Amino acid sequence: MRTRVKICGLTRRIDVEAAVAAGADAVGFVFHPPSPRAVSPDEARRLCEGLPPFVTAVGLFVDASSERIRSVLDQVPLELIQFHGEEEPVFCASFGRRWIKAVRMRPGIDLLAEQARYGEAAGLLLDTFDPVRAGGTGQCFDWERIPAPIAPSIILAGGLAPGNVGNAIRRVRPFGVDVSGGVEASKGIKDHRKIRDFMQKVNDVDISR
Repeated sequence: MRTRVKICGLTRRIDVEAAVAAGADAVGFVFHPPSPRAVSPDEARRLCEGLPPFVTAVGLFVDASSERIRSVLDQVPLELIQFHGEEEPVFCASFGRRWIKAVRMRPGIDLLAEQARYGEAAGLLLDTFDPVRAGGTGQCFDWERIPAPIAPSIILAGGLAPGNVGNAIRRVRPFGVDVSGGVEASKGIKDHRKIRDFMQKVNDVDISR
């Protein structure tokens, strides 16, 4: 069982191609206008063109309206929706697509309760809590807060980069990892060497031990 990887916050065709060439399992597009990594539906549709089989296109939304999400889904061939705000389970399940729910690691949060609450999700993505920003903080949270029983099913995010992703996988043993800022040259512009290094560090971990 290898650790899956999503490269998120892609805004340029050459960066999508670099992520695919490096072996990413999923590529993420941000539909949250305040983000410096946000793309329009037209841009995302072009970025999705030519994606090979078995590379999943993921759309990230933060407390967007139902109308906004449906409009994007009508224009962009997204296979998975990532809800990164305070969306309720019934709302998340109302679009006829597989979805994942980001859970920001607030003090005192009960992950077992969150897993039960979002039981229809394909998975939970755990990210660093920030009172202002919904994501993209570049900061890690304390991985010891993740209960061992749910660790194999979660997607780990928050401050991951080539320098720490190997240690994160060895300690948490998540299903997958999600990276954005940790493989960037600047906001929304990926560094292809960092992408390759990140993927290599992931692949170097023997999670069978």
